Amino acid sequence: MSEQDREAASVGRASRRYADQALSQHRAASVGENGGDNGNEQPGSAAGGGRHHSSDAQEFRIDLERIRFSSYFARLSDVTQVIPRSGVGPVMHNRLTHSLKVSAVARVIASNLAELEARHRAFVKGERTEDDAAGATIARLGGCDTIVVQAAGHAHDLGHPPFGHLGERVLDQVARGRLGLPEGFEGNAQSFRILTQLDTLGRDFPGLNLTAAVRAATLKYPWTRTEWIGISLSDLPVAERPRGVGYDVAGGAEKFSAYALDVAEMEQARSAYPNIGRGEQTLECAVMDLADDIAYAVHDLDDFTRAGVLQQAAVAGELRAWLAATDEMEAANLSELGTRWRAPGHSLEALWRRLLLKDDWIADRDAFSAAVERVNRDLAESLLAAPYDGGIESERAVSGFTRKWIEHLRTAIVVEDQPHVRSGHVRLNQQAWHEVKVLKFVHTHFVLDRPELGQDQRGRARIVEGLTLGFEDWLSDPVDAARAPRRLVEWVDEATEAGFELRRSRPELLSGDTSDAGLVRQGRARAILDYVSSFSDQQAVATYRALSGGISDD
Repeated sequence: MSEQDREAASVGRASRRYADQALSQHRAASVGENGGDNGNEQPGSAAGGGRHHSSDAQEFRIDLERIRFSSYFARLSDVTQVIPRSGVGPVMHNRLTHSLKVSAVARVIASNLAELEARHRAFVKGERTEDDAAGATIARLGGCDTIVVQAAGHAHDLGHPPFGHLGERVLDQVARGRLGLPEGFEGNAQSFRILTQLDTLGRDFPGLNLTAAVRAATLKYPWTRTEWIGISLSDLPVAERPRGVGYDVAGGAEKFSAYALDVAEMEQARSAYPNIGRGEQTLECAVMDLADDIAYAVHDLDDFTRAGVLQQAAVAGELRAWLAATDEMEAANLSELGTRWRAPGHSLEALWRRLLLKDDWIADRDAFSAAVERVNRDLAESLLAAPYDGGIESERAVSGFTRKWIEHLRTAIVVEDQPHVRSGHVRLNQQAWHEVKVLKFVHTHFVLDRPELGQDQRGRARIVEGLTLGFEDWLSDPVDAARAPRRLVEWVDEATEAGFELRRSRPELLSGDTSDAGLVRQGRARAILDYVSSFSDQQAVATYRALSGGISDD
């Protein structure tokens, strides 16, 4: 990239969707003043380097503060992370604490990458005798700013509805099955919609008016759901599809980062990155995504250990059984693994088969075995060897485990100029990649799949479904619709108008019934999803109680 192109890319990264000159608590009187997180930027961290660095850093700090001041960010303190709070016992992670930890891990990774870019820029200027290949890649792809990745870490879970992933699945099912909205609901797309449309600065434009860099850094899955409708596995096998797309030919992508109504925003943000390929994450997005994986894989084990959810005998039994009979497990057929999944070691072998099917570009049996050994040693035989009792030694054991693993994973980073389609420009090395997969397996197998959670989860699913259908019924009532919550009514009007505008300007983006009546129904459905997903867990419970005729606690 020429110097002129780098300058243009830098301006594009720091650009906002709308003119934003008014002073506020987020903007210093002078662009040259420092504010926000002083000292977070690193040499060479701005995309274009040179004269734009100071102003870029200021603009990115403004974005970070805007997200922190958002009511959507505050509500994450009462949104379930993995397992809900019981009201007694140890404090559990919620979406807010998780987001803060993702932001912290992402900042450290980005700082290391920014240093590599600085080495490359020093070589270009003749200040170093050796170039840094990774730094050159980082510079070519648009840079990696520490403040941008912090902002993305803060923002990445804004779209999670009440009760976390459970609520996300229910909203998607109800939207597609009952409300006539083929795009359904997806937490990542909802986060982007909040940043660009739903949240407000009290100005005459929608959204938080963030820079292109921060908006692009939240696009973990930079496509729409409908882009993948009709693409069969025979056309494109699982191993050749981007991570998150899935293989639902009729329904489209499983994960996606923008609804059709918000495609223009996604395209505008990504236009600041001419060297990032179609379907690829920006470097800063890849760092945020990686930090999210690390925080989920490691930090949430704090909760499970303190809550007594993870039992040493069960975890060790599964890991040791697989290690002791790895050759026998490898010879087992898939049907045997399916029918004997409760037998120790068999579920872990099933995980290995799925990894090999989807990610044969990196999956390696020896690396997987080494990962199982390490997790068994550090988790099953060390952290879980003594029951957590709330004492100082127990706390030291949990904190020590977390610190050790975070340090290990955040330094196991690879930068790639031409990544595999299921990977990104920034990823974990082969061994660490397998270790995170095994840690996530512990989450799923010993926590999320526990039968005793089923009753509570069904109850929470009923709340989310009841809220969604309850508001649909209210808005469909010709007598009482006008008394629905004002924000919901206004969002219905805005979403419906946006749908008609999209039919006029880019009809190819629409799906489902695009008649006048169909677009009215879709606009109402989208607004209901926007409204219900904006509740915290407790707001959802209280609103459902009121909407279904219950008596409040007040």
